[in-house]
Amino acid sequence: MVLWVFGYGSLIWNTGFEYDERVVGFVKSFKRVFNQASTDHRGTPEYPGRTVTLEPHEGGRTSGCAYKISGYEAEQLVLSYLAIREFEYDIQTFVDFYTEESPNKPVITGVLVYIGSPDVSKNPYYLGPAPLQDMANQIATARGPAGPNYEYLFRLEESLYEIGCEDNYIIALANEVRKVLNEYGWLLQDFEDVKLRQSLEDGKLLTTYEKSFDNRQLLQKCVRIVS
Repeated sequence: MVLWVFGYGSLIWNTGFEYDERVVGFVKSFKRVFNQASTDHRGTPEYPGRTVTLEPHEGGRTSGCAYKISGYEAEQLVLSYLAIREFEYDIQTFVDFYTEESPNKPVITGVLVYIGSPDVSKNPYYLGPAPLQDMANQIATARGPAGPNYEYLFRLEESLYEIGCEDNYIIALANEVRKVLNEYGWLLQDFEDVKLRQSLEDGKLLTTYEKSFDNRQLLQKCVRIVS
């Protein structure tokens, strides 16, 4: 017995389970959007972060990775793990998976994918669309047990680049978040980390950045000031 799982968000860089094979490709008739709330990983119930989900889109295609899991026990283990990890996604469906070498004929059928629907009666974690600036402000300030929300976005951007995908929507949002974060640069005069301040002035981020902004209220106040 074989199970295939499609990853289009954090599963690309942080799969979290063992698999037999990974195939880079895409699914059709969907687009990736930052319309799903994260209240347990990249945000909190009081201050949710934003993560990706899929939205039907005629003519669209969403790049990502398909993971092959073989054997009943391995399959059940992965499904149990994903039931916990993807609990904020209310739809489990199966899609066709294509590659650049086979863009018109699916190379894998019946690939499992988790989607957060816009039906708030079934999906209370659906945030919906918002202006780019508003989304950037939210992503720049939200953080949860897994870390800051902006880290999720930047890792997604980097991971997509590594598999040969340039998602213009993700790139535009990431660039807007960088602008918001760079706006905070003038506030870093109160911090001792000179290297960190220089990294922000250069438009780069360091892993130590999150340690300097543990005061969430201060960071949210900064967003209101600079926006």
